[in-house]
Amino acid sequence: MNALKAWITRYQLASLVLLTVLLAVVLPLSLDIFRLNLVGKYLTYAFVAIGLVMLWGYGGVLSLGQGVFFGLGGYAMAMFLKLEASDPEATKIQSTPGIPDFMDWNQITELPSFWVPFKSFPFALVAVIVVPTLLAWIVSFAMFKRRVGGVYFAIITQAVALILTVLIIGQQGFTGGVNGMTDLKTLLGWDTRTDSAKYILYYICVGMLVLSMVVCRWIQTSKLGTLLLAMRDKEDRVRFSGYDVADFRIFVFCLAAALSGIGGALFTLQVGFMSPSFVGIVPSIEMVIYAAVGGRMSLVGAVYGTLLVNAGKTFFSESFPDLWLFLMAGLFIGVVMAFPMGLAGVWEERIVPWWKSRQKALREASAARPQPPSPPPHAPMAKAASPGANDVKLPDGTRSQGV
Repeated sequence: MNALKAWITRYQLASLVLLTVLLAVVLPLSLDIFRLNLVGKYLTYAFVAIGLVMLWGYGGVLSLGQGVFFGLGGYAMAMFLKLEASDPEATKIQSTPGIPDFMDWNQITELPSFWVPFKSFPFALVAVIVVPTLLAWIVSFAMFKRRVGGVYFAIITQAVALILTVLIIGQQGFTGGVNGMTDLKTLLGWDTRTDSAKYILYYICVGMLVLSMVVCRWIQTSKLGTLLLAMRDKEDRVRFSGYDVADFRIFVFCLAAALSGIGGALFTLQVGFMSPSFVGIVPSIEMVIYAAVGGRMSLVGAVYGTLLVNAGKTFFSESFPDLWLFLMAGLFIGVVMAFPMGLAGVWEERIVPWWKSRQKALREASAARPQPPSPPPHAPMAKAASPGANDVKLPDGTRSQGV
């Protein structure tokens, strides 16, 4: 137990422990399955947010195309689920049984070759991470090795998001087009639509998110994390010290892409579909908003920011269907203008100092308060006489009992 406490203190994980209790205990006990499933969907976006904390907050690189990697991870999982749902028995009414329905609608008569490996679940799991990471490596290697950064890199990532969206929509026969991949019901024969399955998938999402945050926190406290901060603030000084800045930026960009891919795969499992609406520029900018509201330097703050923004989005869209976009914009602008460092900045700069000053004032008041006088010492009790100590010896040799 002491070793665990020391480990939590060393890596400053107390706030993560509180977040874990909230997600794993409080919310499941207080929300019905519909609302809990919504929270699970929100938490899949949190993978992108913590990736942006590492990329933007620590690496100093703003990406406006993280929806690309979220969508690639989601599509990798959706391809496996769609092939499982398209077995010859379930698609016997199609012109070509055994292929996804949207392929049959587009007069495709056989499964494309790049779809075939996705019949394997292990391959799909690997592709969830490898495909987004590979694309991120290609883009970042081409940009960072040529020292392209700042606003130019942000614009390029937006262009990548737009290109991929157009590609997915245009290749309707291979990707499902604008409708995406729908009707994803089972995973290895397990019905993911039941309440018990939703609870299990929710806890899997929470567990993966906590594990990802622990890994990211370990990176932050390592030498690599220090170099990322140094590159963000003094890039030339780090380069003159002999480090290749491009390699570190490529690494952190690939890390953020891998985390986004995991979030996209979990989104597909919990929601049951994937479409290009999660790949484009608008969802990518929304994901940056999650990190900005929560605090781009705080992993835990990014999760809270994701939950807050999405909960506000759900509430406003349900209560004010005609005004919710304006209300969301006002919420974001207000938070960013009032609290530039997000919710985490409010906690660190205002609440923590206030709490410490309050505790200090209480200690000083307790020390200045006069102490009550100590009670006088009690007189020592007389020692009891031992039996026969006061007896008197009579002339006849007998003893009389002393009084």
